[in-house]
Amino acid sequence: MRRRFYCKNSVAFVFLVVFFCCISVLIISMLKVPDVDTGNGAMSIYDDTSLKSLGNDKLVGIFGNMMIDMLPEDLAFTVFVPSETAFERDLRLSANNSLVEEKINDTYVVISRVLGFSAIPRVLDTVMVPIGGEEVSYDSLSGFELFVSKDAGGGLVVNGVKSESADIKRGKLVVHVMDGVIMDAEFEQSVQPDFDGDD
Repeated sequence: MRRRFYCKNSVAFVFLVVFFCCISVLIISMLKVPDVDTGNGAMSIYDDTSLKSLGNDKLVGIFGNMMIDMLPEDLAFTVFVPSETAFERDLRLSANNSLVEEKINDTYVVISRVLGFSAIPRVLDTVMVPIGGEEVSYDSLSGFELFVSKDAGGGLVVNGVKSESADIKRGKLVVHVMDGVIMDAEFEQSVQPDFDGDD
């Protein structure tokens, strides 16, 4: 008889411990949820204050900052970020219409795809690339092979795309702003405009 009473108490005890743990987790997670400002009825999709940039925002641009924000802060990466002009020219992304609520998800898809082609999981400063046209190759995050060399003026060239600005430091990240978008042929074809030419 005494043993049966002990089993009932231990089951009740375990139930109470699990119950209070679940309630504690629920309360703690509710307290950590940020407040949403709905003063004007709309929530901001992309807030420039969330950028972890340390300067040179004008060189990297808003889409470049979005790419950089997708990478972890505590790991070393080198990112070959397209310039704002290259984003608009090659991918038809502009800050005026690509960041609106209806298009933000598509914009993030394109930017994350470009990030996979143009980031390598290591530090690569300009001084680490040999002079004299010799190419070094690295695999990007998506497995796309990047051929990095220097032109006659000492600027970086990655898969035929020249750099506009190089060696921008963002914590452990090294950012090179490129005058074009580094991408494979399949992705390039998917983002090209559909012109018939018979108009």
